[in-house]
Amino acid sequence: MPPLESLGRRLMFKRILIANRGEIALRVIRACRELGIETVAIFSEADRDAPYLQLADEAICVGPAKAADSYLRIDRVISAAEIGNVQAIHPGYGFLSENSHFAEVCRSCDIGFIGPTPEAMEAVGDKNSARDLARKAGVPTVPGSDGLVSSEQDAVRIAREIGFPVLLKATAGGGGKGMRVAANDLSLTSAWQQASAEAQAAFGNPGIYIEKYVERPRHVEIQIIGDTHGQVFHLWERDCSTQRRHQKLIEESPSPRLPQATREAMAAAAVRLAKAAGYFSAGTVEFIVDQQDTFYFIEVNARIQVEHPVSEMVTGIDLVKAQIRVAAGEKLDFRQEAIVPRGHAIECRINAEDPAANFRPNPGRIERIFSPGGFGVRWDSHATTGYVVPPHYDSLIGKLIVHQPTRQAAIDTMIRALKELRVAGIATTVPLHLDVLANSAFHEATIDTTFVERMLAG
Repeated sequence: MPPLESLGRRLMFKRILIANRGEIALRVIRACRELGIETVAIFSEADRDAPYLQLADEAICVGPAKAADSYLRIDRVISAAEIGNVQAIHPGYGFLSENSHFAEVCRSCDIGFIGPTPEAMEAVGDKNSARDLARKAGVPTVPGSDGLVSSEQDAVRIAREIGFPVLLKATAGGGGKGMRVAANDLSLTSAWQQASAEAQAAFGNPGIYIEKYVERPRHVEIQIIGDTHGQVFHLWERDCSTQRRHQKLIEESPSPRLPQATREAMAAAAVRLAKAAGYFSAGTVEFIVDQQDTFYFIEVNARIQVEHPVSEMVTGIDLVKAQIRVAAGEKLDFRQEAIVPRGHAIECRINAEDPAANFRPNPGRIERIFSPGGFGVRWDSHATTGYVVPPHYDSLIGKLIVHQPTRQAAIDTMIRALKELRVAGIATTVPLHLDVLANSAFHEATIDTTFVERMLAG
């Protein structure tokens, strides 16, 4: 391949380290190969035999299976970057991707961080600070406390002012940890203690704030991408309402039954917030939408998301490549008016979990895997026949994405593709996805974030 300079681009990174594992590591390797960039993959002892490592130009072990001793060890990741002689690090999602200290260490070592600046990450990473920033940017927020709540007594007072039910949320939280719903004074006291303790254990930060609990909302997020030249664009929205215990299961774009005026206002609000934070790179601004189609800001994910392929399919924009180009200082050549969603995309997260056993993780050897294909089908996975799913990390083994001209056609294709997917040796969440897609509420787009729990309850 000719050097990037001869292709009319400015000088690009020559070599990138991927500070992650699994399907997102493979996703970044593929993007780099198409950009003519060499890759260095890191791995733990548990991932030593992962097949995708062979696709990287170099692979470096950073420690034992436990993530705290490998993928989360900043010193070992930086050492691998120095050994690998890279110019930049892509953090993927999870692990160190939203760690502002890691981004700062990269900067101090003169290693590019493929993500936002540490300052922007801090501005949006703490949920309470992000809410303050959203208010200043004119972005609607859920009624609640002005800041962190310092005592149970203050929590009760604020809850009475805004009205029960209320939602307690950890300021450093994510994935549903440190969240509790309270319907009265007594349940609030118990919820406060539980949420604070869980937040301290999970994030090392017991800080809690309170919001009015919006019953049966939809979860809609806006994909953004910005560059170092002050430009921020949105790639419209994804609907992530199909969840279980605050964990997303199915994502789709466009969001069904969302009024166009609400869609446009939400997208504009996301761009305003990103600009107020001085944000560049890929990111997601998340909202909840109530039953009257009023939207409220909830948080920013300052990284690439698991569900980013949904936005890629409907807009035709490769977000990982865009991330890399932005980090190299390139100016995005987009025009907002030209970013028009085409067709409908749906993603199902396929996890190594057993829905019949209360979603118990089901690591182990994949005896055989047959991946689906056909028109409009994309399978993003690092798992192959013989691959051993380790018990130490997230249970995601692949993402099944479909793209068709209409939502109904996308649903039909997804059902076909799920039935075509064969994974022998371990249990997966495929049966759950098929149950959801067969439900009339999903077809009618009347679901909300509590739909799956109600469906499973019978």
